[in-house]
Amino acid sequence: MYAARYNGHSDRHERIDFLTSKEKASSKRKLGAVIGVLLAVLILAAVAAFLIWLFVFKDAEEATLSKQQKPAVLVFSGHMKTPDIPYKQKLEDTSSPEFEALAEKLEGVLEENLKKNPLLATYYTKSVVTAFSEGVIAYYWSQFDVPVEDLEVVPEISEELVSETLENGIKEQQRTRSVGQIKISEITATLTDSRMARNPRANECFFRLEAEETESQFSSPGYPGGYPSKSRCQWQIRASASNVISVTFPFFHVEDDCSDDFVSIYDSLSPDDSQTITEKCGHRPPSNPLEVVSSGNIMLISLITDSETQRPGFQALYKAIPKSKVMTCGSVLSASSEVFTSPLYPSFYPPAMDCKWTIKVPAGKKVRVKFTLFRMKEPGVDTRVCHKDYVEVSGNKFCGELSSLALTSTTNTLDVTFHSDESYTDKGFRAEYSAYDPRNPCPDMFACASGICIARELKCDGWNDCGDMSDEMKCGTFPLQSIACLMNFLKECDKDQFNCGNGLCKPKLWVCDRVNDCGDGSDEKSCSCEENEWRCGDGVCMPQDVVCDTKTDCEDGSDEASCETSPGICSAFSFKCKSGDCVNKVNAECDRVDDCADNSDEASCKCGTRPYKLNRIVGGQNAELGEWPWQVSLHFLTYGHVCGASIISQKWLLSAAHCFVTHDPANQVTSNWQTYSGLQDQYKHDDVQRRAVKTIVSHPDYNQMTFDYDIALLELSEPLDLTDTIQPICLPAPSHVFPAGMSCSVTGWGAVREGGQKSQLLQKASVKIINDSVCNVVTEGQVTSRMLCSGFLTGGVDACQGDSGGPLVCFEESGKWFQAGIVSWGEGCARRNKPGVYTRVTKLREWIRKTTGI
Repeated sequence: MYAARYNGHSDRHERIDFLTSKEKASSKRKLGAVIGVLLAVLILAAVAAFLIWLFVFKDAEEATLSKQQKPAVLVFSGHMKTPDIPYKQKLEDTSSPEFEALAEKLEGVLEENLKKNPLLATYYTKSVVTAFSEGVIAYYWSQFDVPVEDLEVVPEISEELVSETLENGIKEQQRTRSVGQIKISEITATLTDSRMARNPRANECFFRLEAEETESQFSSPGYPGGYPSKSRCQWQIRASASNVISVTFPFFHVEDDCSDDFVSIYDSLSPDDSQTITEKCGHRPPSNPLEVVSSGNIMLISLITDSETQRPGFQALYKAIPKSKVMTCGSVLSASSEVFTSPLYPSFYPPAMDCKWTIKVPAGKKVRVKFTLFRMKEPGVDTRVCHKDYVEVSGNKFCGELSSLALTSTTNTLDVTFHSDESYTDKGFRAEYSAYDPRNPCPDMFACASGICIARELKCDGWNDCGDMSDEMKCGTFPLQSIACLMNFLKECDKDQFNCGNGLCKPKLWVCDRVNDCGDGSDEKSCSCEENEWRCGDGVCMPQDVVCDTKTDCEDGSDEASCETSPGICSAFSFKCKSGDCVNKVNAECDRVDDCADNSDEASCKCGTRPYKLNRIVGGQNAELGEWPWQVSLHFLTYGHVCGASIISQKWLLSAAHCFVTHDPANQVTSNWQTYSGLQDQYKHDDVQRRAVKTIVSHPDYNQMTFDYDIALLELSEPLDLTDTIQPICLPAPSHVFPAGMSCSVTGWGAVREGGQKSQLLQKASVKIINDSVCNVVTEGQVTSRMLCSGFLTGGVDACQGDSGGPLVCFEESGKWFQAGIVSWGEGCARRNKPGVYTRVTKLREWIRKTTGI
């Protein structure tokens, strides 16, 4: 019903009309249509809401759940020995009835015994027998699932509890064993990564291989295009009983993070951690291939990939080797000098090895042994105890990774023994020995107590060159007139040296430089300012209230270097975000922590990484291929290598201005220069990228007299292709701090000695950042704030002619390499108290950004 105002009559009476039946029916149809449309809209809205929840909020909920606690899946793996069962070849085939029957029986034994413990029975899920080998040895794993609400019991389901439950249950069964029951003489259980739990009856990415004397190969799924994410692959490799198995990986490229993607290799057919030969990830160069050998005729290789990053994977070659050739080692060595190595070096040594070398030299002589490579690293091993893999000499055990190791005998005979246990092998060692005359052990050199010979000028120079401090003891030069003078002699130092509390002598220049040079802190003890004062890095005392006042009061800026002030307050040592906000944190950029709200501190961090995994050669100076992938060689006309440079992006290189701004205008002509990236050997250009120079930009304030602002940028004619051997170095923010005493590396093809010839192979040297005040003193005030010193005041290690423009790089805890300096100038090469002087990159970072946009 509706009312309408009618204005057609003069009496103005209201007219009321009623709906007819036809009008009522039409209205009902319209009402139904409206209701239908509304229902349709509601249904569509519900579907849309469900889809939004499914694809957006459900993922968010799952992500939130993943950040919270998840149910725990515990897996224990091991083996069982069943001595009464005859071994049949068909037991190697996981699809054979023989395998199925025996596996089912043993899985039942495992379940029965594990369920005897009330705690284990509550969470027990299943047991799976994965393989058999001669013995008969059965390999298995058992799984326990613990829901979120019971996670507090996880620590109670320990390796010890599972092992004890199985051992006790098996013993009880053997005592009451009935006819037909399987005899089990031994059983083990080790906590295992649950991702290793594979059922061999499921053939997806599960392979059984037979090793013969002729080499065969296999590869990861998808190789070389890239392995799929969430892969769980295993390869069981067997050989005849008289052989062991050798596997070499000529190509190995797996994601760097071993927690996500990795290859594990076992001296077993079970992923038992106690039988692990090695676990590897990353990218290995041709110069450092992964090569492993088993101790018996079985091996298991497992590939786990959980990251979204798809790397090429690996290619592997495998073969059988007679056990007699591998498992014998050691000998009697009687030559005056010789080299000996761990078994199979440079391949990984096999597990379960014991070797002994007896070195005999002529009567009246003694033995000096120097290890040029020493690597026996194993997870969880205390290198002070060395209870697993080790080298033993004269009752002392050595393990881990050692940068220097030299030992001497007390007689003309020396025994060197080597031991490896059943798990985790490594590269081992390479050693060389020589006979020497104890009356003159180091002709024209200084003899360390350890037997190492060093240059005489390195004695009493403040540095531990011997490794045992023997070159820094007894450093006085005063004549002994009586026994009473002896103690004074042992403690007195030269006039330009500081007498440490522990008897060592250090250069006086190192006192109060904020570095514990003595080792006992005595060189820094008397350097404190008053209670209400702050001591700057150069030793100057300032009022305490200058600290973190956003002004650089100390000349070295140390009063503002690590201030946890309020966000937004900026100082010279604050990291400035793109948004303009400041982060008052030392070295905030590329440390894997998002300090800026806009994440700009982590935005440009695809730099400073070395794709290849490399060995550390003791005392080596030749750089390995790919070790310094940002190093560039600059060739001028027909002169060959002239200067170095570093890659800072695919189109820009960083170098020194003095390479280009000279008395000869030809040095500034771009067409006269060629750049070589990815180069190691000046005469080998395989996989090297040559580029012409498009633009040379030297700093406008460069001073040819003082070398101030010694920096230049080179724009390439075409961009570089980034590869395993060509990568950019990270540039530090202006606020980045490279503290005094920090160990860094300088590289180049320059002369290996003052006045010498340029090197054919890329050279590397480890140097230390030298305190600014010390740097200023030894250079007689010639350094500016755009310069820094690095090297050793003793000399002996330095950049030299031909290294100019090359990078001084430092490794940070974040896992990135940063360029601290550019090789600039120095007085001679490696002279005493004449360290190398470098252009300080942090002071010129803003100029680099304005010029290149980087």
